[in-house]
Amino acid sequence: MTTSQATAQRPSPANAAPAPAGTGAVAQGDQRLWRWISFTPALAMMLALSVLPIVNLVITSFQDISWADGQATRSFAGLAHYKALFSDNLFAAGLRNTVIFALAAVAGQMVLAFAMALMVSRIVRGRVLYRAIFILPLLIPGIVIGAIWKLMLNFDFGLVNKLLGLFGFMPHDWLGSPETALFSVIVVDIWHWTPFCFLLFLAGLESLPQDVFEASRMDGASAWQELVHITLPLMVPTIIVTFAFRLIVAFKVFDEVYLLTGGGPGTSTEVLSFTLYQRFFTEDKAGYGSAMSVAIIFIVSILLVIAISARRGAGRQS
Repeated sequence: MTTSQATAQRPSPANAAPAPAGTGAVAQGDQRLWRWISFTPALAMMLALSVLPIVNLVITSFQDISWADGQATRSFAGLAHYKALFSDNLFAAGLRNTVIFALAAVAGQMVLAFAMALMVSRIVRGRVLYRAIFILPLLIPGIVIGAIWKLMLNFDFGLVNKLLGLFGFMPHDWLGSPETALFSVIVVDIWHWTPFCFLLFLAGLESLPQDVFEASRMDGASAWQELVHITLPLMVPTIIVTFAFRLIVAFKVFDEVYLLTGGGPGTSTEVLSFTLYQRFFTEDKAGYGSAMSVAIIFIVSILLVIAISARRGAGRQS
């Protein structure tokens, strides 16, 4: 008999002491405590960098702040700042223009990006080259984008007016006309952010199960039927996430408006972020600007809740 067999046949001691009751619970409690200890630095940093500034912003929104001899004097204003939002023409114009800008720009980006991603996903050779070309606008700094498009849309020597002149059209002041200023900013934003949506859509298309498409082709489905009945339903979660993210970011647009039009002419390109900038830094209305910031955070939070609900609903259906 080998040593291993003898060991296997050796009976266990009858009087072996059982494990103390509650040992597993104590171990789980220690693990839970250690997890909380490990998580505490990250939680403290999150509170310091996000929650506390928001709390301070809310507190400031109920105050009037004035400066005398380099010192800030605070006085309680109640709900006066929030009531003033409803009668602020600039805030109303900024909200209207922001909604128009966000919906139009994001819709254009989604359509163009999906078409580009669909085309690139079906290319066998040169896919890497097309990716590099399509994402170039995303890599350009905002200040450079403002300079490029301000030159292109210039009334006197802009490339856009030069091209229109070749077809017999008169030059147009794209950024100085109230009818086309917001449209011009929307076009610039579509050009700038379409590559971002393109990358997300391309990643979603490349992750789709190919056996479903092979089965549809065997059944004789056309390219249009494959797109409508297979590709789009499977891409719904990606489309919702991309749309929600871009919509939230579009509500915070500032640099393109600041660089191209400065909110003008008049209030034709006034957006919430630019109005907030004017109230805070130009007019030095910290209390009123804080109330406006809280209102913007509330609007963006509603959009985020709607996006999460839509994403969960799409997940259940799929």
